[in-house]
Amino acid sequence: MVFMDHSDANEGFAPLDREGLVQRVARRLSKAIVSGQLTPGERLSESVVARQLGVSRAPVREAARLLENSGLVTYLPNRGFFVRKFSAEELDNLYELRIIIETAAIRRLIREGLGDTEAALEAQIQELHRVAGPGHDMLTQVEADMQFHRLICAGSGNPRFLGVFEQIALETELTIMLIGKLYDDAHRLADTHVPILDALRGGDERVAVEAMHFHLDVARLLVTEQFRKLEDGSDE
Repeated sequence: MVFMDHSDANEGFAPLDREGLVQRVARRLSKAIVSGQLTPGERLSESVVARQLGVSRAPVREAARLLENSGLVTYLPNRGFFVRKFSAEELDNLYELRIIIETAAIRRLIREGLGDTEAALEAQIQELHRVAGPGHDMLTQVEADMQFHRLICAGSGNPRFLGVFEQIALETELTIMLIGKLYDDAHRLADTHVPILDALRGGDERVAVEAMHFHLDVARLLVTEQFRKLEDGSDE
């Protein structure tokens, strides 16, 4: 387990240099959390992380604060930082926010024109199919999924949409990783994005908004339903 207190100096991560320490530590920690190396409820030991990364405790603490803002960890006074535990209700709220932000981004993108975003979205759907094949793990698939939605927010021309999206992106990735999968066939995940691109190409704002809303609402139902099963201790 990464960041556990092992005495073997070869375990854990290679030391970092001093440039951009806080951001780099945050990236290492977020990767460990989203990939499941650090599990919900697990305590982040500042001293252990600092020793394994070859840094002081100060940048580790600052990095943990960044992850707290991203929704990946929580802070308990006098106890420290812990990997966040989620409830089905919290996931439902998360997807409600995504629907608001991403349908607004769709509207703005239609009005501003697709431009280079059209080709980027087409390429990202192909990437989703590529990583659905053998040799690719679920985290890679989830990251490719989120990149499609990131492109829409970025292409909208409103940096606020992208800013909010980035704040909740890691949180979304973590919740999907916790349930294990959305579809039995990962290619289905890629296919669910096609109607969004088709609607954007059609240029009808209402149709495009409905396509995005439907896409996210289906994901919302799948994620919350499967998470409730986890809460109930059922794998069925």
